[in-house]
Amino acid sequence: MRPHYKLDAWKNSMDLVDEIYQITREFPPEEKFGLTSQMRRAAISIPSNLAEGAARKGQAEFANFINIAKGSLSELETQLIISKRQNYINDISDLVDLIGKIASQLSGLYKYIKSK
Repeated sequence: MRPHYKLDAWKNSMDLVDEIYQITREFPPEEKFGLTSQMRRAAISIPSNLAEGAARKGQAEFANFINIAKGSLSELETQLIISKRQNYINDISDLVDLIGKIASQLSGLYKYIKSK
C-alpha cells in the first residue's frame, strides 16, 4: 500500500473531490470552463499533492506539498462561497465542515512532519 492511502487527510480529500464533482454537475453550462473547472482542479490538487509529497524522500519536501494542498483547500473554500453567492449551490455547510476537518488534519500532519 502506498503511504498516502493511510492518511486521513488524503481519504477525506478524496471524498471532497467526489462531492465537488457531484455539485458542479448542476452548475450552468456557461461555467464549464470557469468556476466548474477551477473548483475541480482545486479539489483534485489536494489529494494529489498529498500523494506526491508522501512519495518524496525528504520530510521538508513532504511539508511543502502539504502547504500546497492547504492552499488548494483554501482556494476551493473561496470558490464554494462564490458558488453560493451566485446561487449555484443552496447549502455549503456540510462541505465547509469537511474542508475544516481536512484543514485541521493537514495542519496536524504538517506539524508532525516538521517535528521529525
